[in-house]
Amino acid sequence: MSATPDSTFTAEQLIADLQRQLVECRAERDEALHRETATAEVLQVINSSPGDLAPVFDAILEKAMSLCEAAHGHIWIYDGERVHLVAVRGEPRFVEWMHRRGSIHLGSRPGRPSPLGRVVRGEPIAHVADAREEEAYRSLPMFREQVDVGGVRALLDIGLRKGDALLGIIALYRQEVRPFSEKQIALLQSFAAQAVIAMENARLLTETREALEQQTATAEVLQVINSSPGDLTPVFDSILDRAVAFCDAAFGTFLTYDGKDFALVASRGIPAELVEYRTRNPVSTDPDTVAARLRDRTDLLHIPDLMAEDAYRDGNPDRRAFVDLGGARTALGAALRKDRLLLGQLFVFRQEVRPFTDKQIALLQNFAAQAVIAMENARLLTETREALGQQTATAEVLQVINSSPGDLAPVFEEILDKAHALCGAAYGGLLTYDGDAFQVAAARGDARFVEYWRQAPIRPPEGTPLWRVMRGEGLVQIIDAPAEDSYHSAPPYARLIDLGGVRTFLSLPLRKDDVLLGVITAFRQEVRPFADKQIALLQNFAVQAVIAMENARLLTETREALEQ
Repeated sequence: MSATPDSTFTAEQLIADLQRQLVECRAERDEALHRETATAEVLQVINSSPGDLAPVFDAILEKAMSLCEAAHGHIWIYDGERVHLVAVRGEPRFVEWMHRRGSIHLGSRPGRPSPLGRVVRGEPIAHVADAREEEAYRSLPMFREQVDVGGVRALLDIGLRKGDALLGIIALYRQEVRPFSEKQIALLQSFAAQAVIAMENARLLTETREALEQQTATAEVLQVINSSPGDLTPVFDSILDRAVAFCDAAFGTFLTYDGKDFALVASRGIPAELVEYRTRNPVSTDPDTVAARLRDRTDLLHIPDLMAEDAYRDGNPDRRAFVDLGGARTALGAALRKDRLLLGQLFVFRQEVRPFTDKQIALLQNFAAQAVIAMENARLLTETREALGQQTATAEVLQVINSSPGDLAPVFEEILDKAHALCGAAYGGLLTYDGDAFQVAAARGDARFVEYWRQAPIRPPEGTPLWRVMRGEGLVQIIDAPAEDSYHSAPPYARLIDLGGVRTFLSLPLRKDDVLLGVITAFRQEVRPFADKQIALLQNFAVQAVIAMENARLLTETREALEQ
């Protein structure tokens, strides 16, 4: 049976259809293979560049432009207000124009009708068939300039999103009126998803590195604290080094506070002119200064722009020095407190207006807490050493008393040695009293001072410290001897003060049942009052002197009775 013309035509048509479908299947297969290859290559770049997004963005943009048949393309990242260019490809003129823009301020929800603005406002895709027909082309000069420079007609913007948060935008441009196909849009969405994966991986890796670096820094500071018990200088230096580095600051300062004044105990990176100013001028406690504000009002002080505050405009000397001489613009300070008591302050400064991040603020507060630990450890260690030193000195004095029954000279010498050493006194003496006058039993000071003091029994002039003790007063502390009236009214007393260069003067009576037996004196050659602990220590030595004197009296009486 021969084939008819109609059946022949039908068979040929069927073969042609099958061949066309085969070609289409091969094209789809090749297209899918290209997409899968491109996706695999991008993933390989992501895996080989952990934390480094530049090669990832370049690879994504190259593959997207090639597979979506685009003339130009770029990727923005979005920080909540501005978009920043991180990758761009295309004709040199267009690339140069994009680099000149660098970043664009959009605000949190831009209201202008650009495709970029639509994505920022929440649209997942902005697809424009002909950019020159858009309202944005007529009303937005920058958009019109971009379109004209790049010869742009069709464009496609897709948001890079993690949940509801916009991380960036990937954009492709064609130079002819030819909309992107659904497959191309889906492909670009796939590349956008890969970009988000890479950005999230980089974020997690960065956070992990930062956390590890912070833990390492914390461990290193703790190691310094442990290796320098009682020595705060290396601790302050270590803390400030790490605070400046991890907070990305230009320079930093570490201040301690004694309840009245601040003292600069460590600094890093301070410009020379500011160092010279600080050498000539102590840290100001004026209410407008950052140190006073942190002392009086808060535990954390963050100033985005030091120049923008009233303290700078009003000419506060410290503020002007930090800004004009040190170039400081943004400041961050954390108070060091123990049970609400201010111990010091830690400051870092930037030389540009760039606020510190929440992580950097938390990190500085952590360093401040470590400093408090170190200072408290040093205080406790110092107190322990002082207590041990006092106990040792007391035991040694008691040993001298036991080994010298009835002989007061070595006892007085030992008491005076220990008392002056532990209380930081340069000159002084232990005097006995016989009901009429004082007699120097032991003295410390230079030869002229001691010789003058030992010349004769001392009958103190009215108003002098010894006269006040003789009249029944207990502790007598003179903060600045030459400033007292008695210095001007009693020449022998003034002569003694001048020979010893005495400024601060402390007298403690030796009494037994309200009977004055003598006095312990301690002199300093600078105006520096004796602390409560030092006074208590001197009182303890005074008690020991009374015990020794009473033992000697009883021993003498016993011997006399035995002889009789």
